[in-house]
Amino acid sequence: GRLEAVTQQMGYHPQYLDSFLKTQHYLMHMDGPLPFDCRHYIAIMAAARHQCRYLVNLHVLQFLRAGGDPQWLRGLEFIPPKLRNLNEINKILAHRPWLITKEHIEKLLKISEWSWSLAELVHAVVLLAHCHALASFVFGCGCEQDEGLGGRGSLKPLSLGNQCFCEATAGNSCSQELLRINRKRSLDSCMELDSLRERMQRIHVETEGRDEMRLLQQDREEGEGQGAEVGVQSGSSYGTPGWLSPLADTDGEVTGATNLACYMQDPDFGYQDFARRDEDQTQVFRVQDYSWEDHGFSLVNRLYSDIGHLLDEKFRMVDGLQSSAMAKRQGCEPSVFKRGIWNYIHCMFGIRYDDYDYAEVNQLLERMLKVYIKTVTCYPEKTNSEMFDRFWKQFKHSEKVHVNLLILEARMQAELLYALQAITQYMI
Repeated sequence: GRLEAVTQQMGYHPQYLDSFLKTQHYLMHMDGPLPFDCRHYIAIMAAARHQCRYLVNLHVLQFLRAGGDPQWLRGLEFIPPKLRNLNEINKILAHRPWLITKEHIEKLLKISEWSWSLAELVHAVVLLAHCHALASFVFGCGCEQDEGLGGRGSLKPLSLGNQCFCEATAGNSCSQELLRINRKRSLDSCMELDSLRERMQRIHVETEGRDEMRLLQQDREEGEGQGAEVGVQSGSSYGTPGWLSPLADTDGEVTGATNLACYMQDPDFGYQDFARRDEDQTQVFRVQDYSWEDHGFSLVNRLYSDIGHLLDEKFRMVDGLQSSAMAKRQGCEPSVFKRGIWNYIHCMFGIRYDDYDYAEVNQLLERMLKVYIKTVTCYPEKTNSEMFDRFWKQFKHSEKVHVNLLILEARMQAELLYALQAITQYMI
């Protein structure tokens, strides 16, 4: 239950918040193909691709509460090969989803003892897309800079006050059951924090000696001339022992690994502009050939029961949010304005709609808004407070949150379309 900053922002649109929370709860806590600890570790891997400490720290705590092996928090080298094999598709989905092919799917499904089932893979793909898109929302609304989660930035979005987000949205579709669950989680968090501290301190004591011996041995092998480099292994993703696992800081708070690079490989792999050239094998993804409504929904719902309905409700919910003020200021109908944003986001991932005139995008979206949308969508970790403040100065905070919700859902659907199409091609 450490999603206060995110839920406060989404609380400006309580009906969407209710749909989002139902989906996230189902993904993380209800019956499904994947074990609970693996779900949270996959979320850690996904959030790390965008250097989102907010989500990494959140899921580190939930991973431990789900009974996860603390040694896994030392990095990808310490997790089962089956999970580690997910790294490639995580990397591609996060930055260039158009590169996913049925060969990537086949590789995961046919690795002897470490193979994934189709149901497990669909669950994992939905989790990855969910967390990548949520990282965009976290950076876009400034939640990464939330002081309570160790943020370092200066972005200070409006707050709903000290009340629980459920209390702020009571009577607007946020159910009493949801209120009860979140209050219980808050109590559980307080009761479990001490035991988590003790567990992490024990891990620190147990590993400290081994790490010291390893570093001394490495020092002897490298020679005195390289003594200053002790602690950085060749080809390793981590440096000092303090980065090997989450530890209690000086204030007694349990924090996640400070070096997020230990949760990913090939950190230099990032977004590149999608461009269609005659000599390029990359093809434009045409929604007329493979859409969420006609293809993706039925596939994901068949392999991971009911998640299709929850995702579809969330897509429809963000499309139904009122945006008359935004549209009025742009001199167009609300549906036209929202479709312009949605199609612009999909266009950056190579997804095209044959029935849409893309000249409208330049007419509807001013330059600063386009820069903001592209940054939050494609490389959210580069979002800063100046960008947030500069776009649409005359617009309300709730309207800016609405734009970020559109980014979240459009990006998630784009990743799912590519992944599910590849799975479909494998199954044919």
